[in-house]
Amino acid sequence: MTEPYSKKDRAPRVSRNIAFALAALALLVLGVVLYGIKAPGGKEAAGTPACPGAAETAARLKPLVHGEIAALGIASQPRPLPDLSFDTPEGTKASLADFKGRTVLLNLWATWCVPCRQEMPALDHLQSLRGSKDFTVVAVNVDTARLDRPQAFLNEIGIRNLKLYTDSSAAAFETLKQAGKVIGLPTTILIGKDGCEIGTMAGPAQWDSQDALALLDAVGG
Repeated sequence: MTEPYSKKDRAPRVSRNIAFALAALALLVLGVVLYGIKAPGGKEAAGTPACPGAAETAARLKPLVHGEIAALGIASQPRPLPDLSFDTPEGTKASLADFKGRTVLLNLWATWCVPCRQEMPALDHLQSLRGSKDFTVVAVNVDTARLDRPQAFLNEIGIRNLKLYTDSSAAAFETLKQAGKVIGLPTTILIGKDGCEIGTMAGPAQWDSQDALALLDAVGG
């Protein structure tokens, strides 16, 4: 009986298979380098070069995410946030870049958002407890109508420690939405001193709780 294929027929097939295997290996290596997919042995490629400190901090904080802040999503690969801008109470412009060098708890809220209103006293208390040259709460109101309401609401409930940052265009919210960081209000983002995202909370939290304080104290330098 003759063989289905002669050695002469099989040679091109072997060459093609080797070429395909080499091409697949090259794509795998490229994917590990560019996109951080897992390499053999389960090891992940290095984190974003711009946020090495935030990556270390995020890993250290994971065991502290429980209780009142159990819904905080720690970033698996911290990246710099867009340089959002908003208005200060003095009528000048500010941006996240102005807070670089400090750990920031960025909170987006609106007066029509009931959970936002409920968590505001906890954010105010947190600022009174931990506000310093190293940490601050930046609460940005994104109301786009009846712009007198945010300050009136804060006065009504006795907010004393938070500055009223505002973004009546809601551009900051839209920018973060396009980046996949927010889907609704309130949204709170923990930002490291390097301007990189450490974790994000969708929805309200008791930010002056012992769980939250322990986590924020562990952020460190």
